[in-house]
This record gives sequence, structure tokens and C-alpha cells, in this order.
Amino acid sequence: RKHKKNCYCLHEMISGLKQPTGLVHCGDGSQRLFILEKEGFVKIYTADGGLLKESFLDIHKQVQSGSKGGDERGLLSLTFHPKYKKNGKLYVSYTTNQERWAIGPHDHILRVVEYTVSRKNANQVDTRTAKVLIEVAELHRKHLGGQLLFGPDSFLYIFLGDGMITLDDMEEMDGLSDFTGSVLRIDVDTDSCNAPYAIPRSNPYFNSTNQPPEIFAHGLHNPGRCTVDQHLIDANGNLTILCSESNTWNKSSGRIIKITRGKDYEPPAVEFKSSSHSPLVGGFIYRGCQSRRLFGNYIFGDRNGQLMSLQQNPLNKLWQERALCLGSSATCKNSLGGHISGAVLGFGEDELGEVYVLANSKSVIQAHSGKLYKLVDPKRALVPEECKRSVQPPQPVASECSRHCRNGHCSPTGICCCSPGWEGEFCRVAKCDPVCRHGGVCVRPNMCLCKESYTGPQCEQVDRNIQRVARAAVCQQPRKDGNCNAPTGRWFFSVDTRQCEQFLYSGCQGKIQNLMTESDGAESRKTKSNNTDFKDRMQRASKQTITYAQ
Repeated sequence: RKHKKNCYCLHEMISGLKQPTGLVHCGDGSQRLFILEKEGFVKIYTADGGLLKESFLDIHKQVQSGSKGGDERGLLSLTFHPKYKKNGKLYVSYTTNQERWAIGPHDHILRVVEYTVSRKNANQVDTRTAKVLIEVAELHRKHLGGQLLFGPDSFLYIFLGDGMITLDDMEEMDGLSDFTGSVLRIDVDTDSCNAPYAIPRSNPYFNSTNQPPEIFAHGLHNPGRCTVDQHLIDANGNLTILCSESNTWNKSSGRIIKITRGKDYEPPAVEFKSSSHSPLVGGFIYRGCQSRRLFGNYIFGDRNGQLMSLQQNPLNKLWQERALCLGSSATCKNSLGGHISGAVLGFGEDELGEVYVLANSKSVIQAHSGKLYKLVDPKRALVPEECKRSVQPPQPVASECSRHCRNGHCSPTGICCCSPGWEGEFCRVAKCDPVCRHGGVCVRPNMCLCKESYTGPQCEQVDRNIQRVARAAVCQQPRKDGNCNAPTGRWFFSVDTRQCEQFLYSGCQGKIQNLMTESDGAESRKTKSNNTDFKDRMQRASKQTITYAQ
């Protein structure tokens, strides 16, 4: 075979994955790779070359996936908030049969959910923080889409296929979503705790009464993987968003389309017909360092492992297709290879802009046959010195909201949104409805801590099992016979003696003389107690709940 020049190689990074469908990074400097597996797992591949045993995210019990050919159900996409290092937010799309309410006729539901990373473990998601953003009823298991990504404008883009819904489906069944076949754009950085997202005012249907305001563009049918160039924005402020799309009637043909705001149909960037009769798989615009010859090229391929690239002409802005050849054993030596084992399921990108290929065995029986490859230029070192970046250890989120918001969830903007039953700053004040009675304190939502001798949900009942303190007697007050001729003081009910007693001051000097009962009031000088005894009894009485007579 004739030796090919200027070909690229593949460096096998991981094997033993189970149907890997995507790979993303979180942009926090840790250089971790997050690998999506179709059944509902997200694995972490660390910068030192290790695959963590514990999953970053495990939602396989919520995810409904299929193993038959053409069944697109499963964990569809993952993207991280642009300020993930500060707020710990990530967004996931998946299919499920666990409906939260009656959503109309459907085979399954495509759901978009916001999660927050654990406060204690930077390598694990706290699944209790799940917040559903969007749900779409799907009648069929193909043409789903589901790709999520953030643009340079910090808005979340959601790419949805047409779900193979026909006009008959739309006429015969109510409740089908108006989102199908569209690109949605929403603002998750809302300061409202009541709405899961806001609508960007620049959306084309922001003030429309005929179209959902979330819609950014129309015309998608069977979108594969989409990508947005974080660097390239045209003179009008438009983003460069590319999606692969395979034809339903002819799997050997497809197109790469450029998404444009408000357009119902946009001519494709390029029409493509696969020589291997295989569907297209969308990729990424290369912004890495190792393969400098590919800089600015859109890297994609087909299921059978044929890789291709598109490059935009700077003059006429048209995209030109170029073959991307994989080298032979003479070119790809040592740990490098020029062959993809199995079917290509997806592409990935790391923090440095390098591109990866995800593949899996075509046999359903071989469950853990997924592999991860890195696309490299064999003419350069695997990691050239000028491409190296320092690795920052992953850290738990340390924002003020994450530290103090314990009875709610933090919004992406750092607002503590209280869970039901909590209020106040950082949601620290519990609410009880009805309110606690008889001096009870609300310590948890609708849970009162009652004072001694009271019980019940609102402390409204007398606790018969506790010996009650006798009701305070109405103590008769002494008369005053002239100026300073009689002892002065007021009667109170003593818990110790269960009698009315009086703290006496003798004469005009006000010296402590006695603590006597009402029955002995007439003979106050016959029964005396010393000063120490009085103080001890008063201290004991002050520690109990007593009612003073007026």
C-alpha cells in the first residue's frame, strides 16, 4: 500500500467502557475528562491517567435506555456551567419513563435536569440537588437529539430532534411538545427561585404569542452531535454552531448544518455522502495545541470510523471538506495506532482543546468493549512542552451560598433558594403552620419543640404524663399601715412549698428579714429563715416555669 503523508494517529487512553457516548470537561483547571455511558453513568478520567472507581454521576435508575440498533434512548448529554468552579452546576439530558405528572401520550420523556456537585466531594454529584428544567414527551425512539451546550453568551442551548412525529400524530394527539425539531436557548442564571430559567430577550420569539419564547431556531430533524466554537463570532455577533444530521431515508448521506438565529431552514454547510454507508457523527472545532495543522478545523466522522474535517474559507466563508487520514503502522508507532476498533459513538474535547474519539464494539454481547482514543499528530510529541498546563486539584465549591445554605439549594447566581418549610437568610428559619402554641419553638418544618407539660403538633395539648406544677394561687397582698410601719413586699407562689410566700424587707432600711407563707403572715416574726436558704430557694424557683400573681 502506498505510504500516506500528513496522516494522524490515535492514542488509546481507556478500554473497558460500556457504550460511551460523550466526553466533556468542566473547565476548572483539573483537566479531568467526564465520560458518559449510555445507561446513566458518568465516569472520571483524571489528569494522571486513572479512571476513578466511583461514578461522578449515577442516575441509571432514572434513565431508560435501549440496546437495539437505532434506539437512541439513554443518557444523552452533559455540559458544565461556565462558572462551574464557583457554583458547581452541571446540566444533564436523558430519557426516562418516570413521569412526574400527566404529560400526555408518549413512549418516554426527554428530560433536562440541573445538578450540583457535592459540597464534600468534588468528584461526585449530589443527586438530591436535581432540578428539572424541561420535559418533552416523545412518541418514538429515534430523532431525539438532546445535546446540551453553553455558548460564549453563557446561555444554555438545547438541541431537539423532530422525534419522527408526523402530521397525523400532531392532529390526533394533544400534549405533544412545541419544542420538537428546534434549538432552545434559555438563561439558567436567573435570580428567581420560582422559575427554573429565564428567556433571553434576544431570542427571536421573545414576545411571540405563536411560538414558545425558548425557541432559538427551527428545522432540525435528526441531529447528531452539535458544537459551538467558543472563539469564532462573526461581525454581527452570531455564534458558529455546527450540528451533524443524518437523513432518515438514506443513512449513507447526511449534512453538517450551521445553526442561525430564527431560521426555519438553513442550507447545510456541506452535504456529505459516506462511502461506507454509515450515519454521520458530529464532533468539535479543534482549538488544541498538539495537532497545530488542525487548528480551526471541524473534526467529525461516521459510525464506521472514517474521520473527516471541515475548514472555513476566510474569504467567502464557505466550508470546505478535507479528508483526515489515519496513518499506517509505519506512521503510527509505539503507543499510537491508525485504526478505530468498533463503531464510532461520539467525539470529545478536553480543557486544552484536544479532540477525542469514543468507540464501542458493534456486538451487543460485548458489554464493556468501549474505548477512548486521542487524536494526535505523529510528527509532534504526545504532549509538547508548549502545550503543557499546570493541573489544579479539584476543590469542592466554596462559595458563601454553598457554605451556609443548608435547607435549600443555591442558584447559579449564588442565591439560597429555600426548600418548602424554610425561610429567612440562608433558609435557617423553620416555618410551622399553624404556629406553635404555649411558647413552643418551630425547629423543623411543621415540627414544634414544646415546653415542659405541653405536647401535640402545635403544643396545643396538656401532657397528662408529666406531673403538673400546681396553678399559681392568687396570693393576698399585705396591707400597709402607715409609712414604713409594716413589712413591704409582694406575695408569689413557691414551687417548692406550693404556698404563697413573701420576700420581706423590714422597715425603711430594706434589710432582708424573712421568707414567710401567707398563712403565717400574722406571725411573721415567729418563723424565720436565714439569708442563704432564701437565695437557694429563689435560684431553684427561677429554673422552673412559674406564674407570678399580680
